[in-house]
Amino acid sequence: MSNSLQYIFGGPKAWDSGLWTASDDRVRGGSSISHLYTHPTKAKFYGHLDTKTLGGAGFASQRTVGDLALDLSCTEGIKLSLGWESSDQTFTLNVKDTIPGKRKDGRDEAGVSWEYDFKAPENGGEIFMKWNEFKATYRGREVEDPEPLKLNDIKRISLMARSFFDKQDGDFKLYVNWIAAVKKDDNDSDDDGDLKKHALEQRSEPRPVWKRLFCGLL
Repeated sequence: MSNSLQYIFGGPKAWDSGLWTASDDRVRGGSSISHLYTHPTKAKFYGHLDTKTLGGAGFASQRTVGDLALDLSCTEGIKLSLGWESSDQTFTLNVKDTIPGKRKDGRDEAGVSWEYDFKAPENGGEIFMKWNEFKATYRGREVEDPEPLKLNDIKRISLMARSFFDKQDGDFKLYVNWIAAVKKDDNDSDDDGDLKKHALEQRSEPRPVWKRLFCGLL
């Protein structure tokens, strides 16, 4: 089955660092820091993940600015194309269908994120993340019985490096060629469904005149 891609960043849509901003644990008094260097055809997400300042916790991320307002309801998930020489930490791709409000001190309020953890292939490659594999989390912890992700209104995407509660730290880097949504294949259909459709079509066809005249005999 071949699927077409709906490019979000990279590919035919040039990367632009102005569409991204840092969201690091410094807003909570931490010392982690992230950057996003962009070239029209690729991006480098890099920085330093610190766990000492916050006693084992820590995160560094780059998120999109504003409201993306992406309708991905006709897609199966997200695909990343990654370059080689990325570090061996576990990274996280986050998507949000709501944008948190602001606190009195100007910081973003916490909100539910849908997350997928991954490691970059050693020599680069593609990673396909199906929507049903994303986990809803709040402040890094999984949410039980969350509301379904609103795929018709994806508002924010972010790339993150985090400590997983003191399991990783230090310098990190991730090379990304593009981020795209994988469109559903309209040609996919099950045989049973096709048979039912064919039977209904046959049933709806008008009977020949001679059969209607002799319906009591045939």
